[in-house]
Amino acid sequence: MIDLEKLDLVKEKAREIRVDVVKQIYFAGSGHPGGSLSAADILATLYFHEMDVDPAEPEKKGRDKFILSKGHACPVLYAALAERGYFPKDELWKLRKLGAMLQGHPSKKTTPGVEMSTGSLGQGFSVAVGMALASRLDGGGRVYALLGDGELEEGLVWEAAMSAGHYRLDNLCVILDWNGLQIDGKNEDVMTVSPVDEKFRSFGFNVLPADGHDIPELINAFEKARACKGKPTAIIAKTVKGKGVSFMENDAGWHGKAPSLDEAGRALSELGGEL
Repeated sequence: MIDLEKLDLVKEKAREIRVDVVKQIYFAGSGHPGGSLSAADILATLYFHEMDVDPAEPEKKGRDKFILSKGHACPVLYAALAERGYFPKDELWKLRKLGAMLQGHPSKKTTPGVEMSTGSLGQGFSVAVGMALASRLDGGGRVYALLGDGELEEGLVWEAAMSAGHYRLDNLCVILDWNGLQIDGKNEDVMTVSPVDEKFRSFGFNVLPADGHDIPELINAFEKARACKGKPTAIIAKTVKGKGVSFMENDAGWHGKAPSLDEAGRALSELGGEL
């Protein structure tokens, strides 16, 4: 049974993460709001319910690890890390500034809590496979990787999937942020990857569908992933690009675009935040 008090906490953290995503990108004047907002509920569930991590000891042996394979959506990761206590929230407003902690893509070198520098699509998933192999050898924790659905067009993704299935990495959980859009429009128009569930099953994955904005459903999916033995898990999380901001939702134009002052104000008003 899900703890209702904890569920309320995760929901509120997802809202706060969305607020911080909009503010980061507005102050930076550039960034990727669409795919960051679509993943907010997933990140909130991971960092405030699912994963065994300790911001006071970010390199703790045996910790769970999260890899943002779609590195351009780093504002959602930074917001989650700041909310979890890895660094002060004031750092968020310096996104993409010269000499700041928070780069335009995740950097392990500069940012506490970042497990892998990512940005070249597909590579994060491959690194997650290697981390899961190492974790199994040394008795470490679970490994989680978030991929964009457009990212599945990279051949490297399927090489990584083949390896994960071959080595039966049941400590690896891949989450697909399935919002249906990429920078050039609908995935199905650019380069279809469907049926993605059958493809992952063919590589030996335990495949679970989930509403990527329904936190109890996400919690249940993560529990099933943990319980599955002998197979890696792929959670296909159906999401809405730009979720939470009405004029950004399902609009590929917000894949990589900063809001104006007026747009940021409207977005934050809808999310219950302010500049």
